[in-house]
Amino acid sequence: MKNLLTLNVADTQVLYNMNDNGCVELSLYPAGFSPATGGREQLSPVAEVKIRGDAATGGFGGGRTMRFGGSAGRFRYQSQTVEDHRIVTVLADDRGYELKHILIWYDDCPVFAVHAEFTNKSQAPVTLDFMTSFILGGLAGYVQGDAYERLNIHRYRSAWSAEGRHVCESVEDLVLEHSWGGGLMRAERFGQVGTMPVRGWHPFVALEDKGEGVFWRAQLAWSGSWQMEFVRYSGDTLSMDGGLADREFGHWSKVVVPGETFVAPEAFIACRKGTFDELCQRLLKIQEYRLNVPSVEEDLPVIFNEWCYSWGNPKESELLAAADRLKGTPVKYLVIDAGWYKEEGKNWGNTQGDWIYNKDLYPDGLMATADRIRERGLIPGIWFEAEVCGNASHAFTDDVDLHLKLDGQPIYASGRHFLNLQLPEIRQKIDEKIVKFLKQNHLGYIKIDYNETIGIGCDHPDSIGEGLRKQVEGTHWFFRRLREVNPDLVIENCASGGHRLEPFMMSLTSMSSFSDAHMESEIPVIAANLHNLMLPRQCQIWAVLKPEYDDTKLRYILGGGMLGRLCLSGGITKLSDSQWSIVTEAMSFYEKIKDVIKHGESAYYPSVAPSWRHLRGGFALRRVSLDGKKAIAYFFAFNDAPQSLALELPEGNWTVADRFGDGGAVCNGHFVTLTPTAPMSCLILSMLNA
Repeated sequence: MKNLLTLNVADTQVLYNMNDNGCVELSLYPAGFSPATGGREQLSPVAEVKIRGDAATGGFGGGRTMRFGGSAGRFRYQSQTVEDHRIVTVLADDRGYELKHILIWYDDCPVFAVHAEFTNKSQAPVTLDFMTSFILGGLAGYVQGDAYERLNIHRYRSAWSAEGRHVCESVEDLVLEHSWGGGLMRAERFGQVGTMPVRGWHPFVALEDKGEGVFWRAQLAWSGSWQMEFVRYSGDTLSMDGGLADREFGHWSKVVVPGETFVAPEAFIACRKGTFDELCQRLLKIQEYRLNVPSVEEDLPVIFNEWCYSWGNPKESELLAAADRLKGTPVKYLVIDAGWYKEEGKNWGNTQGDWIYNKDLYPDGLMATADRIRERGLIPGIWFEAEVCGNASHAFTDDVDLHLKLDGQPIYASGRHFLNLQLPEIRQKIDEKIVKFLKQNHLGYIKIDYNETIGIGCDHPDSIGEGLRKQVEGTHWFFRRLREVNPDLVIENCASGGHRLEPFMMSLTSMSSFSDAHMESEIPVIAANLHNLMLPRQCQIWAVLKPEYDDTKLRYILGGGMLGRLCLSGGITKLSDSQWSIVTEAMSFYEKIKDVIKHGESAYYPSVAPSWRHLRGGFALRRVSLDGKKAIAYFFAFNDAPQSLALELPEGNWTVADRFGDGGAVCNGHFVTLTPTAPMSCLILSMLNA
């Protein structure tokens, strides 16, 4: 094995090594770290494909991984170029197939965007059954000393209204120790299949070397079926990879014709010596670089969504009453949710797809309602479930030939069909009924919901997995088209709450709904976990306000919303004057801390019992400004909370500048301790470092 390239980006060392067979491996390490190579000959290729007809994976790997199959060994090093924060490594085999691995970084930020490209330079079509977006190699064979019982794997599970549950397991628990026979395969493959990328797992993984205090992390930017793997092959060689869900896991195969290049989805990778939270905050920096939001979003305005106000009956008179109450407050957006389009005698839940406003709800037209909302100083928004049609809509029966099919039959789930977003007829309808409709009706905000997955895939000549991938590309087209026609449009990404919380969708939108747990006590726990997976400035958290709440509950609900983008809902016109004063106090406090929400780094200190539905214990979370001069200290106490909760801030002499919620707090240098006053209560501190 020889070193092909060593490059330092800030505190991260990028290594490309190559063996005598021309196999190139990518590794990341903290700068100055000296890996123990141990004469290792088995490398993990920097990128892999599996070409149909080549030998399958051996060593009992078939069905568990497609890594190290017959295609992998045929790709050999051709060239490598380093130019302008970009490294391109070219591999090829003797049949005329080329595989490029591209690694990019921004400024001196040690977070890397990486993907692979396959080009068919032969004279005949070729079928891919597997292709990686990234592979990080040498993760166990390079650690110093004894690697046993020191490697942990971190992941985040996800379910509806329970997005982002951190799971940490040892390599031994996942049976990823090498076998006594050495050459046999050990593999842990996980992911999700369908069009809800955060269903079961977030597309995220990290490996921790407890002995060295080093973490490696990867995150996929893809909205469809995906997979990630840990593979150990030939002794101590451990690698992690990810990309599209392959033929075995996600029913995906792709025919690449002569002259065609297929580009895999992008992934983000990073390495850091420190804590898990520090690594996660580092990787979020690349999401900052990818942000593309309208100027109105730079101030992180408060949102009001009327869903828990009208419950599917958003008539103009009630909307204007809410707008009158919100006038002059930090609320900037008033979002009309589902039901504005329902036909008389039909339910809002299965009539989406025709998108004709209900004239009984808007006697003077929807544009007139939007103008009246604007007269009150608010930007009107509206809800669409744009990629489907309900079974009571005209589109459901009239346009059935334009809907996605599986085995020749329309895909039917939860009372809806799915529009085939690759078809020009569907794109034209979406352009007229949604994209241009927004401009015609003076709407400045759109909430795009998506409340079911198409499942394993849809009909396509190559494979049903490729059909699903093309449908996802159609979704991306739609989101881009919205801003092309409406450059100042604010787009909210929602999929049954949080089922599309992946980096690519977040790069196309201003905000993402964090969860559908919009009236539940676990809101703060979900929101706190998401600080390691997405930018808080893009994390829209609901605070549903009810007249029956006492003051402590009201502050708890509002405090949860301030873990990200505060979104109000509920019966705001029915609150008493004293209750409304708590709401205005919360909004005023949010205005004081939102600069740290926008730009900062978070660390989470959980002490929460296993059940999120029956919360016990409590947690603290700190978010510190990038210059270290400001901080937000969040404290949430549940049932059976400890007598006090402690939080450590960066070195300095911290003082409390302002506070919201219940409980007592004592500062001592860079430590702050909370004494809860009641179960299910919160206290949020705005802090300054003298």
